Amino acid sequence: MFREYAGELGVDLAYQGFEEELAGLPGEYAAPRGAIYLAHVDGQLAGCVALRPAITSDYPEAAEMKRLYVRSSFRGFGLGRRLAEAALDAARRAGYESVLLDTLDDMEAARALYEDLGFKPIEPYYNSPVAGTHFLKVDF
Repeated sequence: MFREYAGELGVDLAYQGFEEELAGLPGEYAAPRGAIYLAHVDGQLAGCVALRPAITSDYPEAAEMKRLYVRSSFRGFGLGRRLAEAALDAARRAGYESVLLDTLDDMEAARALYEDLGFKPIEPYYNSPVAGTHFLKVDF
C-alpha cells in the first residue's frame, strides 16, 4: 500500500529514505509510539495511514503523520478522514502534544481535510527538495 501511495505521488521519495523505511517496517511506526492503520471495505484494502515520532528538535513531543492514502475507487466516502482521525487518536493516547505532517500543492483534498482537522501551517521542520511542500501542525 505504501508503494502504491508513492507511485501515485509522482515524487521520488528517496530523500525520505523510503526504501529503507519499507525494508524495516514497522520500524518507527511500531507501537507504543507509532501506528499503522489499514482501511478495508468489503474485504478489499482501501487505504492506509502511519504515525511515528517526529524527528525534529523544534517539536520534541510531536508525532508525524505519514502515508495517508485512499485508493481512488474508495475516495469520497470519508475514509481519509477516518484514517487521519485514527492516527490523531493514536497520537493522543501515546502522549504526544502535537502532530506534524507535510503535503504537496496538488493534494488539495488532503489539505482541506487537514485544515478541517485543525492543522495550521508551520515553518518547514525538515529540508524538502520538493517544490510546493506544505508543513502543517495540530496541537492537542
